Amino acid sequence: MPLDFEKPIEDLEARINDMRQYAKEQEIDLGNEISLLENRLERLKKETFENLSRWQRVQVARAPGRPTGLDYVQNVFEDFVELHGDRALGDDPAIVTGLARLDELSVVVISQQKGRDTKENIHRNFGMAHPSGYRKAMRMFDLADKFRLPVITFIDTPGAYPGIAAEEQGQAWVIAESIQRMSRLKVPALSIVIGEGGSGGALAIGVANRVMILENAIYSVISPESCAAILWRDASQAPKAAEALRLTAKDLQTLDIVDDIIAEPSGGAHRDPETTLKCVLERIKAELKPLCQLSEADLLEQRYQRFRNLGRFAALPGS
Repeated sequence: MPLDFEKPIEDLEARINDMRQYAKEQEIDLGNEISLLENRLERLKKETFENLSRWQRVQVARAPGRPTGLDYVQNVFEDFVELHGDRALGDDPAIVTGLARLDELSVVVISQQKGRDTKENIHRNFGMAHPSGYRKAMRMFDLADKFRLPVITFIDTPGAYPGIAAEEQGQAWVIAESIQRMSRLKVPALSIVIGEGGSGGALAIGVANRVMILENAIYSVISPESCAAILWRDASQAPKAAEALRLTAKDLQTLDIVDDIIAEPSGGAHRDPETTLKCVLERIKAELKPLCQLSEADLLEQRYQRFRNLGRFAALPGS
């Protein structure tokens, strides 16, 4: 189902498809008319997606059909071999980890995975990891350091799972450990927010040398719905909360929370997954090459300074 603001785009696309079908059935040439409508469609997509509100960006970040973590893992890299389990409790399907090749370079890949449909969403717990998922990620960080392999992470989660079982297993403590462990990586680390980056559940695998975000992805300390429920005791105030949170890619780049924005195809990643995958592949290659040339000490220092310098403050008069 299209998002509300996408309805005019869907209607125009349907009109173009109908016209093509009619031309084919009647064996007549409607090329000029179709071309005019296609140009109009591109203008409409551009105008619509350049002027989205923050809440509309949240909806695009969650849109059905948007490439998931596994889509990137399976299409951006070669020879991916999934590694399961945290060697303590079990295997959390909300986080997918393994080894892969990027051209001739071997890498460690860690990705949060939402489902592509209802059944998979239930299996993946909607991308919300238990402590075993973050322990699995830390096991991969250890593996990366041991064999000197760059780490690439894909972030897409509403947040870590907040259930009783997760809390009993030390969810907050494990997230803190994962943040600490990733910050101490001796190899290059690259993180990409591909959809929804929520709270510590996202940050646990986001302490990288370079952090990038897709154009319509979001990254925030809390979801708009949860923020609205806390501040106004009304989750329907989510659009208002989204404006206050400043969670869009442009907001985050202005605040230096992300290093760069990866442009999405016209109409969003969910309308052209293949082009999106190619764009992400190109950016990973471009960003990883200079990082691989840095020494261990330089990588640690660069990562430390990157996160140490986050935040803005203003001195009060007379202080």
